[in-house]
Amino acid sequence: MAAELMTAGGHARLEEEIGRLKREERPAVINAISTAREHGDLKENAEYHAAKERQAIIEARISELADKLKRAEIVDISNLSGDEVVFGAIVTLIDDDTERESTYQIVGSEEADIKGGLLSVTSPLARALIGRAKGDPVEVATPNGEKNYEILKIAFS
Repeated sequence: MAAELMTAGGHARLEEEIGRLKREERPAVINAISTAREHGDLKENAEYHAAKERQAIIEARISELADKLKRAEIVDISNLSGDEVVFGAIVTLIDDDTERESTYQIVGSEEADIKGGLLSVTSPLARALIGRAKGDPVEVATPNGEKNYEILKIAFS
């Protein structure tokens, strides 16, 4: 199994989520199932079926998070430096078409939040940026055609 790259902050958020699911969500759905069972015939009990479906979603997410945490390879970004884009780097780009600047940190796929400036290492843009240096042009294939950027700055904290 491949390692799951993530930052220390991303690892902590996953541990927090799995803990919340086990402490709060799992007991709540068990109570909902128990309450729904008291209402009689389970074949036509919408509350029961909804609670069972919610339970399956919670258990699947717990399993998924446990697997990711087991395979986690935490990258200490405070020790990173250099002139090339790597996992954990904070990259400022300029869009060649719109002249708009954007700044992203390259993080693990589970940590990604594009609106928050956190770009998944598996995304096409991040894959195009890895190994590039300040001033390099970057071409990315998107559903709407090729996008061209230039790397303005690379930082590590």
